[in-house]
Amino acid sequence: MARTYVVTGSASGIGKATLELLQERGHRVIGVDIHDADVVVDLTTAEGRAALVAGVTAQSGGRIDGILAVAGLAHPIPATVAVNYFGMVATLEGLRPLLAGSDAPRAVGVASMASLMPTDDELVGLLGAGDEAGAMARAEVLAVDPATTGQLIYGSTKKAFCLWIRRHAATPEWAGAGIPLNAVAPGIIDTPMVADYIATPESTAAILQMVPMPLNGIAQARSVAYILAWLASEENTHLCGQC
Repeated sequence: MARTYVVTGSASGIGKATLELLQERGHRVIGVDIHDADVVVDLTTAEGRAALVAGVTAQSGGRIDGILAVAGLAHPIPATVAVNYFGMVATLEGLRPLLAGSDAPRAVGVASMASLMPTDDELVGLLGAGDEAGAMARAEVLAVDPATTGQLIYGSTKKAFCLWIRRHAATPEWAGAGIPLNAVAPGIIDTPMVADYIATPESTAAILQMVPMPLNGIAQARSVAYILAWLASEENTHLCGQC
């Protein structure tokens, strides 16, 4: 049965692969990105997040079956905080009311194995508290040295998002409303986001020292898309609150 899905980050990488997979299966997909999408918005801003909800509402007629929040950044800059945590949460919370008319509503976001890497406790705490101004200020401090403290930004946003998933999935607004809420946390995926890290045999070997992937090596975006599609499908009736 055809369903209506929203995929953020749909212009490239995992988001694009997911959009294409769902379309191949006969579903309607509303793509969201900063360019080349059905709904073009900037998730670093409150205005962009509001425009996301308004745009999807208009295009869907106010009813969707699944949210696949994929959009993210991996740069050691404050904008990564704005998109990866506050943009992600705003996407899921803002679009949740549109799931009310679905017989099988589903929601899933993209975290990262970087949530298991070193993080900044202060930033993670500010994110968990929903303090965007404080989190952005902390990220400014960390970003001063991109090669050291700046590298903590990405993992911190992903750890905080995993915690958000676990804390909210079982609440009345999600599981209580019949909506399984989950996340995936991929390792190294062959996307534009990691292109520089796997550009040469030497750089590839270096990143695989940090993130070993003994099972079939570096993955393609399509591999993650299959998991996202299942989590957002009618088949997933009970998996909930998992990263």
